[in-house]
Amino acid sequence: MRVNLSHGAGGKATQDMVQKLILSLLDEDMKRVEGGVGTDELDDGATLPAGENHLVMSVDSYTVNPPFFPGGNLGVLAASGTINDVLMMGAKPVAAMDSIIVQEGFELEELKKITSSMIQVFRENGVKLVGGDFKVMPFGDLRGVVITTVGVGWAEKPILDSSLKPGDKLLVTGTVGDHGAAILAAQQGIEGVESDVKPLTQVMLPLLEEFGDQIRAAQDPTRGGLAQVLNEWASKTGLLITVREESIPIAEEVKALSELLGVDPLQLASEGKAVLGVSPEVSEDVLNFLKERGCDRASIIGEVKESSKYRGMVILETKVGGLRVMERPLGAVVPRIC
Repeated sequence: MRVNLSHGAGGKATQDMVQKLILSLLDEDMKRVEGGVGTDELDDGATLPAGENHLVMSVDSYTVNPPFFPGGNLGVLAASGTINDVLMMGAKPVAAMDSIIVQEGFELEELKKITSSMIQVFRENGVKLVGGDFKVMPFGDLRGVVITTVGVGWAEKPILDSSLKPGDKLLVTGTVGDHGAAILAAQQGIEGVESDVKPLTQVMLPLLEEFGDQIRAAQDPTRGGLAQVLNEWASKTGLLITVREESIPIAEEVKALSELLGVDPLQLASEGKAVLGVSPEVSEDVLNFLKERGCDRASIIGEVKESSKYRGMVILETKVGGLRVMERPLGAVVPRIC
C-alpha cells in the first residue's frame, strides 16, 4: 500500500490513516495533558490547562493550488484558517507561528504578496506572529509553497464537539462549499466562483460572549465540507443527525459548477463559514444574532436526535421529501484545496 491523495483529503481515508499511523501508537496517557484536551477528542485544536483558563493550540498546513485564486491567496488562507480553528475551540486567538517551505525558483515578489497577505490578516485580527521557520527545497522536490501555522488562544471553557446533546439545533453561518468550488473552478480554468476565505473573529467572539455554554459544538467545514463535519459529530457522539436539504444555503454559482463537474457541494470546503451546534432554547436567537452581524444566509439546517437504529449517522431529508444517508467523502474531491 502507498500513500495517495485521498489520504490527505480529510475524509474517511484520512481518518483511517491517522488511526493507523498515529493514534494506534499512543497510549491513553499520551493523548492529553491532564486537565486538557488532546488527540482523544480530535477536535479543531488541543488545550493545556492554565490556571482557571485553557491555552488553546491548533496546527495546520496549507498547500492550496493555485496559490492565488479568486477571493484570496495562500497567505490569506493560512492566516484565516489558523484563526478560525482557534475560534472553533471557543478561544480568542492571540498569537501564531509559521513555517514556510518554498521551492527553488519561486518568484520572490509572489512569495512576498503571500506573506504580506498573511501578516495583514493576523494584524487586522489582533494576532501576533511570534516566531517561525523558512526553508527552500530544490527545484522538483516541491511544487510551489507550503505554509504550516500554529495558532494560540485563550478560552475560559473550550468548545468540544463531543458535547452535542439530543435536541440541539444545527446552524451554518452562510453558504457552504464556496472555497472548494472556487479552487476547483480555478484548477479547471472556469471563472465566476469566488472563495469565501476570511477570519470569523468578528462573528465568533461576540457570539461566544453572548451565548457562552449554549454553543455545544463549532467547526469550520474545510476539507470534506459540511458532510465531513456532520459525520464527525455523529460519530463522536453516537447520536443521529438529521438535516434538511432545502435549509442548506448554497450559492447559485456553486450549484451550477457542482452540477457541471459532477461533485457534491456538501463535500466542498468552506474557509469563511462555521457550523454550529446550539441549545434549542437559543437557536432562533443565535440565528438572529448572526444575521444582525452580516451573516445574511445563516440558517438552521437540522437537529441532533437520539436513535438506537441510526446511531452515529447523518440523514438528509431531500427537497422532494425523501431520505438518504449523507456520507462523509471517501477520497479527494478537490486535490490541494487548502
